[in-house]
Amino acid sequence: MIVKNQPLSLYCSRLGAELEGICENEGQTIFVPGALPGEEIEAKVLRVEPRYAFAKLMSIRAESLDRQAPICPVYEACGGCSGQHMRYEATLSAKRRQVFDCLTRIGGLKLAEEDVPPVLGAERPLRCRNKTSLPVGGTANAPEIGFYRKRSHRIVPFSDCPVAMEGVAEVIAAVKDWMKTATIAPYDERSHQGLLRHVVIRQSRAGDVMVLLVATRENLPDVPRFIRLLTEQVKGFCSLHVSLNASRTNVILGKTCCKLYGADSITERILGLDFEISPLSFFQVHPWQTENLYQTAIDFAGIAPDDIVVDAYAGAGTIALCLAAKARKVIGIEIVPQAVESARRNALRNGISNAEFHAAAVEDLLPKLAADGLRPDVVVLDPPRKGAESAVIGAVIEAKPRRVVYVSCHVPTQARDIALLAAGGYRFEKCQPVDMFCYAGGVENIVGMGK
Repeated sequence: MIVKNQPLSLYCSRLGAELEGICENEGQTIFVPGALPGEEIEAKVLRVEPRYAFAKLMSIRAESLDRQAPICPVYEACGGCSGQHMRYEATLSAKRRQVFDCLTRIGGLKLAEEDVPPVLGAERPLRCRNKTSLPVGGTANAPEIGFYRKRSHRIVPFSDCPVAMEGVAEVIAAVKDWMKTATIAPYDERSHQGLLRHVVIRQSRAGDVMVLLVATRENLPDVPRFIRLLTEQVKGFCSLHVSLNASRTNVILGKTCCKLYGADSITERILGLDFEISPLSFFQVHPWQTENLYQTAIDFAGIAPDDIVVDAYAGAGTIALCLAAKARKVIGIEIVPQAVESARRNALRNGISNAEFHAAAVEDLLPKLAADGLRPDVVVLDPPRKGAESAVIGAVIEAKPRRVVYVSCHVPTQARDIALLAAGGYRFEKCQPVDMFCYAGGVENIVGMGK
């Protein structure tokens, strides 16, 4: 039995869901962040659980050919990425294996490895993220802005992020200048004191930049000077908002948002359609890969001109509106009223009249629609990380669509739900992983199922 602080000589056999190395020691699994498959390492045990342990990589005795120098100077400390120490192709291989393991072990599918195709990788894995959420710490005179250190809430300050789109460095510099001159205290989680909690930067491929401040009150000091700094220093700056969050919580955004300057939203073009990105709305973080993701979902759906399609967990209507051109009618269901309003505006913006959107919980409305006789030809599921509620799966099975397309950012819960759909008479047809989170853990996966 291993103990804390024990030194171990280990061999790394594979990578885990967060791209951490996985080793074995006398039948016990040891997670070692930074280790790569094929490497012989020296590690020190940090924490021991009944069935597994965590260890720190101390040295490498035999190095993998996949190892590379990290791109970011603060990578070793920062918790934003977990795969910059390896070639990008190695991260894709690990994510493909993760999908196969989840679908077979959790989903119970009898698959050969070739049934899970290679992950669709990004042509540009750097300078790709359109949303960057940065916690604020330090003091008013010496503010710190960055990402949290791994497994902590200690901020690792930096001046720029190579994974984010251009412009982050300039926003950070402007925020620090404003905080110092206006004596703006960062929020302190322990004392529940301070004003500024987070800076959220949202960008489009056209170059528009939105800045969202998360603060404990909406009334901020010296806002005109801050707007002037952003206008002068940040190319494409067009919008400033503040979100009120005065709660003792780890949730970043508040429930309300107030515009301080400029546009209500910015616009991103996906598959020939224009979509608004409002301050609090969800939008996929990698717009280039979003097009690959949505086109794959469209292909998997196999929609005929007379089909009725249900898009559950529709968000701002991005997938639903991309599907609408091929269907007779699309019904979108989304619990967030602001997202539903965005979806309706996006439909008008793109001249789409055969899509309707309902503000309701999917687990409440879809069973009711199925009980009332709705028989869609295709159902698209794109739930949050926790997966679809059992009532949703039951309603899908009752509605008997010809095909189900399941899009997920969390393959374990997707695999769980696929097992339920399989028990209800649906068969796995195909899947396609897509890398939305370059150099980080996690993978988006699309599964097509038919009757």
